[in-house]
Amino acid sequence: MTIIDATELPGRKAYRLLVDCVVQRTIAWVSTMDGEGRVNLAPFSFFQAVGAEPPSVMLAIGRHRDGEYKDTGVNLRATGECVINVVTDELAEAMNVTAGEHPFGVDELKLAGLSIAPCRHVAAPRVAESPIALECRLAQEVPIGHDGENRYLVMILEIVAFHVRDDLYDDGRIDPRKLHPLGRLGGNAYSHPGEVFEMERPPATRPH
Repeated sequence: MTIIDATELPGRKAYRLLVDCVVQRTIAWVSTMDGEGRVNLAPFSFFQAVGAEPPSVMLAIGRHRDGEYKDTGVNLRATGECVINVVTDELAEAMNVTAGEHPFGVDELKLAGLSIAPCRHVAAPRVAESPIALECRLAQEVPIGHDGENRYLVMILEIVAFHVRDDLYDDGRIDPRKLHPLGRLGGNAYSHPGEVFEMERPPATRPH
């Protein structure tokens, strides 16, 4: 068993090891709007559900190599709103186009050949081709890490509306066998969900 002391790892090497260990990670394809009404779209895999009442997710946003926070973080701080779109197998190539480091203000949706659809509560649009979109408002911001490239902003986001394609939705649940979400691994690797199976939880023994 190899033991690697994290305190002795430079940030980039720690990042590579981390993303190889924590898999499969769901991809948050985040659309935001800046103060001039320009739309930005970028994928993030440091993403997870963290609460149910209100429904909440977390998104960790890093910096560019020049030390500036990524456009998603800049826009979220400015407007307090975003939309998290789900990436499926069919949208993999388009998502990869939007993963590039483009200058601030570049329209990634246009580059990827995507279209937008309006939201109910937030100004930022959703990706029309995505089967699920979560309208979100910024609830809390937590900076973590050291100064420089390896410092992150953990954004706690409250979901104010769910958009779910009709064929996926039934009696308050989403069918995972029809969704086909894309997952992120380390390096340039991605994954499919594979076989879906069910297990019932053991009965509760803790007294109420």
